[in-house]
Amino acid sequence: MKQALDKARGQTRVNIGAAFERWRQLRELKGLKSDAEVAVFLLNRLMRPPPPPVSTIVAESLSDRDDDFSVAGVQELNFSSLTGKMKTSPGILIWTQSVSSLEDVTREVDSDDDDSDDADFRPRICVRTGGALKTPICLESLQEISMEDTVHDAPDNAPDKTMADMPTLSEAAKVMVEDDIIGHPASIAYHDSLKQLAEYLLLPVSMCSAKDPNRKAECRAPAPFEINVRSRGTAAVVEWMCPRGHTVWKWASQPILKYGMLAGDFMLSSNILLSGNNYAKISLLLKFMNMGMVERSTFFRIQDSYCVDTIKEFWDEKRAAVITQLKSKGPVVAMGDARMDSPGFCAQYCTYTVMDNGSKQIICMINIDKRETMRNSVIMEEEGFMRAFETLCEELNIEEFCTDAHSQISALFNNKGKYKDCGVRHTLDMWHGSKSLGKRIHAAGQQRGCTILQMWSKDICNHFWYCCKTADTCEDFFDRWAGLLHHVTGEHAWALGACQHGPLVEDREKEWIQKGSVAHQRLTEVVLDARWLKSIHKYLHFRSTAELESFHNHILMYASKRFCFSPPVYAPRVMLAGLDYNHHVDRPAKRRADGSILYGKVYNKKSRKWSLYTLKVEKDYSYIVDLQSAILQRRLSVTGGLPRTTKKRPDDPRQHGVLSGVPAPSTQELLQNQLSRGLGKSLPKE
Repeated sequence: MKQALDKARGQTRVNIGAAFERWRQLRELKGLKSDAEVAVFLLNRLMRPPPPPVSTIVAESLSDRDDDFSVAGVQELNFSSLTGKMKTSPGILIWTQSVSSLEDVTREVDSDDDDSDDADFRPRICVRTGGALKTPICLESLQEISMEDTVHDAPDNAPDKTMADMPTLSEAAKVMVEDDIIGHPASIAYHDSLKQLAEYLLLPVSMCSAKDPNRKAECRAPAPFEINVRSRGTAAVVEWMCPRGHTVWKWASQPILKYGMLAGDFMLSSNILLSGNNYAKISLLLKFMNMGMVERSTFFRIQDSYCVDTIKEFWDEKRAAVITQLKSKGPVVAMGDARMDSPGFCAQYCTYTVMDNGSKQIICMINIDKRETMRNSVIMEEEGFMRAFETLCEELNIEEFCTDAHSQISALFNNKGKYKDCGVRHTLDMWHGSKSLGKRIHAAGQQRGCTILQMWSKDICNHFWYCCKTADTCEDFFDRWAGLLHHVTGEHAWALGACQHGPLVEDREKEWIQKGSVAHQRLTEVVLDARWLKSIHKYLHFRSTAELESFHNHILMYASKRFCFSPPVYAPRVMLAGLDYNHHVDRPAKRRADGSILYGKVYNKKSRKWSLYTLKVEKDYSYIVDLQSAILQRRLSVTGGLPRTTKKRPDDPRQHGVLSGVPAPSTQELLQNQLSRGLGKSLPKE
């Protein structure tokens, strides 16, 4: 019962907000006992019928005049004969006399008494002609009009009382600082819904104030106004138009930056880059949604003018903090690897990345353009390594540098190499070494009579991992590694040693390799390859760049290999991947309510097996707010608007327009070449 009463009472509650204090003052001033009486008092004041129009001209009857002459055409009427109607004629002024003096007018307006006591009051009607008439007026013959059809004219220069009570026109919201837009929520709004909302709005203007450019006179067209909703970029603009086509009021769904740019267009353009998307996909998405989109040229100008340099500065700042942290920890073990921007042998960019082995953070990224190596993509990885190595040696105490088995990089640390006396130990990645070994065994197994090697390939690679992990010296490694040639034949003890494994299962599936067979000879050639054994000492530190490979896969989110990017844009996209990876590298694992770790499973098509991996908590991307603020601050601090053209940067390989020392051909020259090869029908005339 109590819940029902509380529910019924809650439905009658009204929140009056800031008017509460005035409500209480009115209740005390009028001596009312309850809030309900205040509401009834205000409703009676608001809902009572309007009083009849009051003339400021004091009406007087003929009997009250001091003169003894009569005026033609002036008559007094009985209101009862004109029930609810007024009669008029050209040249006749009609008004009602409800009070006898201006003091009565003031007293009537200020009175708080209810008008129900004056319900039987009938004011007198005085009719005075515009001039002396020769014939008397027959009031009964005048045309009758209702009170609703009456028009009370006012002089043109009279002030608009409704305008005096209306608020002044407010300007569109503007973004002056970063906090005015960064982090504020946004929504998708349909034009029909905005127009429906606009129809219920009460504008702070009652008539059009637009001026004629020739006569300098105001339009003064009254409401209602026509409502139009149109798209401007990603914003919706609502306009109220008068019948003469003037814009009475305008409202935009987005705040405005300096020099008139919409904040939503600017934020969308910058966030397309920050999120790793591209303009073509987002534009197609908004096209399918039938939404407005920032112009393509505007997007690229915003990206080049405000985003590229800001991302580079932000990356340099975060990287400097990581370098400072590593300096305090002493010697650093670095791991490096290269990543090409496209599959196959058509790469335009090479990104050489260096990771700290202890913290797994990215500490250096070098981007190489093919034009910087005279269009030779083979040496791009070597060039990237040398730049990264020299940069880090100046900043950190590099103790060891682990790379893949790249012959050009390994040659830099040989006896005749460039870095033979640098004091840095060069090691090789275990995963790449095992992968190379597996390829050579697979190639040997393709020969006639060697098919059995395919069955032993995985076991041989696993044994290589075991030998590198347990051996301290090259001699220890060789003793364990050479025993493989005895084990595959079923011989587990020999004159100089024995296998270190436990008892074997009798019903094993693998077939032993016959000693001295062709397969055994090919395996011996692979296992005892002299050139390969020379580099074994670089595997004994048992380093793995698996995390670096994972980061290279993460770069695809920001710089896909299926899209082409200009040199100034490719570098910031790679830096965004580095910022993302470093910020979330220490994410904890997801756990259930009981504290156990959550795992996911993934299927490997090559091995046809399922494997587990640890699920981690979701990314928060908290650094993006700081990056957005830095980009917006750069826009707010400029002294001019958006540049109309984009200039090439001094470090852009396209600056001089050369490819391998040959100037780039013009479009006209390319067309001529196609025509000469029969690839075109006709050349367009200028």
